[in-house]
Amino acid sequence: MPRESLGFVRMVWYCPNCQSKNPGNFRFCRGCGAAQPAQVEFTKDDQDVLITDAKEIEQAKLGADVHCGYCGARNPANVKDCQACGADLATATPRASGAVAGALQTGPVPMTICPACGSENPATALTCSKCGASLKAAPKSSKAAAPASTLPKWLPIAIIGLVALCVVMVVLLTRTTDLVGTVSTVSWQRSYPILELRPEQREDWKDQIPQEASLGACEERQAGISDQPTARSQKVCGTPYTVDKGNGYSEVVMDCHYVVYEEYCAYTIDQWSVIDTLVTSGTDRSPYWPETTLGAGQRLGEGGEQYSISFSTDDGILEFTTGDSLLFDAAEPGSRWILKVNSMGSIVDIEPAP
Repeated sequence: MPRESLGFVRMVWYCPNCQSKNPGNFRFCRGCGAAQPAQVEFTKDDQDVLITDAKEIEQAKLGADVHCGYCGARNPANVKDCQACGADLATATPRASGAVAGALQTGPVPMTICPACGSENPATALTCSKCGASLKAAPKSSKAAAPASTLPKWLPIAIIGLVALCVVMVVLLTRTTDLVGTVSTVSWQRSYPILELRPEQREDWKDQIPQEASLGACEERQAGISDQPTARSQKVCGTPYTVDKGNGYSEVVMDCHYVVYEEYCAYTIDQWSVIDTLVTSGTDRSPYWPETTLGAGQRLGEGGEQYSISFSTDDGILEFTTGDSLLFDAAEPGSRWILKVNSMGSIVDIEPAP
């Protein structure tokens, strides 16, 4: 899914030494001067403001900062020597990046109480507007709490039980036993459908309609989703959210796609339709096809045949149905057969007894 960038916003971090709140682009604590440790995460501020300063935007685009392997100080991604101790940063450890920091928040911000004088200040403030003291708000987790599972605890057990039951049923239905049966009675049925060309009303996408069809009314419908714009598409984007860049900034992005529309039309086309069915049946051993008389514009469809053979067995009368006329011809009344019977008591195959 294409991701579009709307710009960058500054994040914050909280000093583990003095709990001061620091702008994300500050690599040293504004309260006590300590370097930001590698394990101290960036968090979203209570209000997001898009950066407009060109130099700061370029800084945000650099990518994740790195921590010096010698002194641990945080440095920009594009420097070669540590700005704190001068050590080579070739083996420096980059900060984690790419995690979703949260939804873009541009609305009103809550108030926080100054720990020194008790005055109210916007939660985005760094120092008290009355006394100038550092606002040492408790850090917020940048990771959203995982939603509680709404699935009942018994569901996995039920699914396992259902799968086991299906396996048992497959085994039972495919396992057969041999049973000797004697042909007692037979019956048969043969049929032909009579077809006639008749107009049928149908609907489909316009480019799928046969050329010989008569086109009716059409309307625009959603036909799919594409990552690229098409001749008939509408761009749809999700809610903007922020992605941690690992350098004190997060990129504001939104996932977009294109809803593709096509014409969906009604049409009329002549189709061979069943208007009648000719049937013959009997209980003898001489099946025959029905006599046919066709009208103008009519034709015969594919014929169907079904044969039933009843067997007398130690378990009672069992019936076998087949479409094989040669097997039916061989099933003479009084002849003995080996019956393949499944666990449900149904015959799945027959063969002459030796």
